[in-house]
Amino acid sequence: MSGPWFDLAGSAAFSAEKLHKVPLCQSPRLLCDIYCLLPGQEQRTHAHQDIDKLYVVLSGRPTVVLGEEARALGPSQGAFAAAGVPHGVRNEAAEPATLLVVQARGQSGA
Repeated sequence: MSGPWFDLAGSAAFSAEKLHKVPLCQSPRLLCDIYCLLPGQEQRTHAHQDIDKLYVVLSGRPTVVLGEEARALGPSQGAFAAAGVPHGVRNEAAEPATLLVVQARGQSGA
C-alpha cells in the first residue's frame, strides 16, 4: 500500500487471471484503490450495507452497474453507489480499463 502520496498514472497493474486491485491508501473510514481490468474481466454485482463507493474512470471504457442500470463510462466520468445499492464493474471493451475506486466506510468500519 502507498500513501499518503501516490501516483495514479504509475500505479496501474493488471493480472491475466482476474480484476486486479491496487491499494493506494486506507484508514478506518476510507479505502482507495485502482481497479485494473483487462477485456472480459469483472467485479460481480454486490452490495455493502455500510459502505458508499465512488468509481471514477481513469482509462478505457468500463461498464459500471448500479442497481438495474449499466453504463459504459469513459475517462473522467464516474458513478456513485450509496450504501445498500447493488454495484459492480466489467470491461466489455477491447482495451484495458482502470478506475479510481474510493470507499467511505460506515461507523462499523466493515
